[in-house]
Amino acid sequence: MVDLKWGEVGVEGLGTFKDVKLYPGGAIEWDWSLTGTRHVPGVQQADVTELVGRQCRVVVLTRGMLERLQVTSGALEFLASQGVEVHVEETRKAVELYNRLATEGKAVGALVHSTC
Repeated sequence: MVDLKWGEVGVEGLGTFKDVKLYPGGAIEWDWSLTGTRHVPGVQQADVTELVGRQCRVVVLTRGMLERLQVTSGALEFLASQGVEVHVEETRKAVELYNRLATEGKAVGALVHSTC
């Protein structure tokens, strides 16, 4: 279960993060500096590759609370090429979707951006 407020993502049993990568059975801090991610051009293939490696069959990408974070076509094309179902949503809606899919037992992962 994931809980969200501005600037903070709480992951049941795993702690609190500003931005987080979620995958079946775990979570880690989503450090944008590792891949050079910025609001524009947004989420890149390098940001989602780890989720595929962690056996996610569904991925939820958040755009931020104010939807300023974009998603590159390269990230979407990579996920599609791997047969991964993708959802791109505003962060609050994305967390609701993630929680529902996880509760249903789906192999779901997410990138959650907790601010703008």
